[in-house]
Amino acid sequence: MSDTSSPETGAGTVPASTFPKTADANFRLRVFAVWASLLALFVFFFLSFDLKFGFIVEKLPFLTGLTLTRDGFIQGAALTLFVCFFAIIASIILGFVSALGRLSKSAVFYGISTFYTSFFRGTPLLVQIFLIYLGLPQLGPVPAAVPSGIIALSLNYGAYLSEIFRSGIMSVPKGQREAGASLGLHPWVVMWRIVLPQAMRVVIPPTGSQFISMLKDSSLISVMGVWEIMFLAQSFGRAAYRYIEMLVTAAVIYWILSICFEIIQARLEAHYGKGFRERH
Repeated sequence: MSDTSSPETGAGTVPASTFPKTADANFRLRVFAVWASLLALFVFFFLSFDLKFGFIVEKLPFLTGLTLTRDGFIQGAALTLFVCFFAIIASIILGFVSALGRLSKSAVFYGISTFYTSFFRGTPLLVQIFLIYLGLPQLGPVPAAVPSGIIALSLNYGAYLSEIFRSGIMSVPKGQREAGASLGLHPWVVMWRIVLPQAMRVVIPPTGSQFISMLKDSSLISVMGVWEIMFLAQSFGRAAYRYIEMLVTAAVIYWILSICFEIIQARLEAHYGKGFRERH
């Protein structure tokens, strides 16, 4: 499905499509039949636990975020998306700046970037959450739980995006930069108008996977008492001794949100990979 080569050649990953290029209507119908069968088995499996659907219906507005907290703030899936939205923006900025640092000829910039990526890729996210939420107060600042979760997710995933962005930038042929420089373009203009549009085709698939992982890893901020999906599922399940109902509901919500992220990723892949497919 992918065609990779060395960074010097500029070839990258062919954007993945929903179905193989040779898929016909019968193939797609069989795929949908397999999905329907597996989903039916999934449903029958959880029905064997004698779930109380009335309890699920009662708590569903809280888990989805349709009901606000007592303080009038968002909760559940709405809060999860809120945290992920700002963490995605911050991690993209951190990842891009760090990638430039890893490509820099400055020893200071390169050293800072490599130290940052090494630490945040080499330590567990849960430990980083505790360091920010419980460690910073010992130094003076006392961050709230939600900002702490956003900071931790941003720093962690920014380190992973750094390597992805670096690989994407290096996948663009060196001749492209030289051509832009020969036209008298500023290096930043070359990067913004020539390099990045071509690098996006390589960057988007792994970046989309990272954001889906972030969506699921956001459940770790429940340890700080943030009223996101997992925290509410555990709280309601513990209070009524109906853990399976709440955990299954939380799993389904995460799954639906992940599918939405996958659809956005597929649209972006199709957009930035359009020119590449036309040449092939």
